[in-house]
Amino acid sequence: EPQLVESGGGLVQAGGSLRLSCAASGFDFDRYAIGWFHQAPGKEREGVSCISNSDGRTRYAESVKGRFTISSDNAKNTVYLQMNSLRPEDTAVYYCALTITCAAMMEHGTIGVDYWGQGTQVTVSS
Repeated sequence: EPQLVESGGGLVQAGGSLRLSCAASGFDFDRYAIGWFHQAPGKEREGVSCISNSDGRTRYAESVKGRFTISSDNAKNTVYLQMNSLRPEDTAVYYCALTITCAAMMEHGTIGVDYWGQGTQVTVSS
């Protein structure tokens, strides 16, 4: 069964950076896409970014374009989310997600996700 394990969350001041990692196992990594969602208290879980492991194509939510970069190390079956210029509104639990395509995830939200990681907390102080 697919497993996704996130790491790298923490507390950072506004303007700072964090790098999240999602270690994947139990499926053919190269054939799927992996993305990141975030969920702030009292809000819905929203797609942040996605990468297709077959061709490297990426997608980003408008709110993070130019600040976040998603990348994939297919040899390590790991996806990274580099988050720069963090803002207090980026504070949320960040979830790694396995999906068939990035379009399924970014256009259909949580419905397009097959498996989830356990989440990692990111807190940005002002």
